Amino acid sequence: MRIYLNGKFVERSQALISVFDHGLLYGDGVFEGIRSYNGLIFKLQEHIERLFESAHTIMLKIPMSHSELTDVVKQSLRINRLRDAYIRLVVTRGEGDLGLDPRKCVRPTVFVIADKIELYPKQLYERGLELITVATQRNVPEALNPQIKSLNYLNNILAKIEAITAGFEEAILLSHSGYVTECTGENIFTVKGKALLTPPAYIGVLRGITRQTVMGIARRFRLSVQEELLTRHDLFNADEVFLTGTAAEIVPVVKIDGRLIGQGKPGPVTKKLQKAFRELTKTQGVRY
Repeated sequence: MRIYLNGKFVERSQALISVFDHGLLYGDGVFEGIRSYNGLIFKLQEHIERLFESAHTIMLKIPMSHSELTDVVKQSLRINRLRDAYIRLVVTRGEGDLGLDPRKCVRPTVFVIADKIELYPKQLYERGLELITVATQRNVPEALNPQIKSLNYLNNILAKIEAITAGFEEAILLSHSGYVTECTGENIFTVKGKALLTPPAYIGVLRGITRQTVMGIARRFRLSVQEELLTRHDLFNADEVFLTGTAAEIVPVVKIDGRLIGQGKPGPVTKKLQKAFRELTKTQGVRY
């Protein structure tokens, strides 16, 4: 495996950064996860644009242009001879000292990893996932805006640990007011009749690129797509529930906190959206 690091491609064993890098010391940086399917990079420009928006918000100047980063992502796939892959694009504040002051970080660190990924076993996409609501609450947006895809994922990791400890693969995080936000790495949707519902961004939810894609597909199927505040009661009594994310794609949910969702198996709307999403990835994307 060859990894892009600060202007050149190096072997994995040589992809080293300083222990004084503020991305390591403080989670001070931003990232994007991107997928390629059969030689097409899905929603590449949307991911690049969001990376720059995240960086701009935290006043981190990326030392490359949009087109240069786009070329690096393409090169990463070509060099590693990958057609179906997951690409992790990361920009940190760079090397500084042991203090917080970002002015001490002279040059940002940029690296790109292209590899395979399987977030969940294939059978979970066929039989569905069981979720648990955990005690760890989602960060309030006023403290850390969820639209910033920062390297600080401790909130998500703590929730993931709770789920794993309880014997589950994934967790639901609630807001400080008790509303459903998202899972540790995925957005959440419910289906109720002809309505597709998902929590609004202001409650502490990332506007996921797969989330937006699925909402667009659903509208083509003449579903009523709405962003609404949801409670656990709404999840328990939904006809269907599923998760979306770049790495996860679309994952059906069949049980939450011990309650069966719908018939306790992936529902027809979820299956239809899964199929349409797979078809979309075959035809839309940037060739490399």
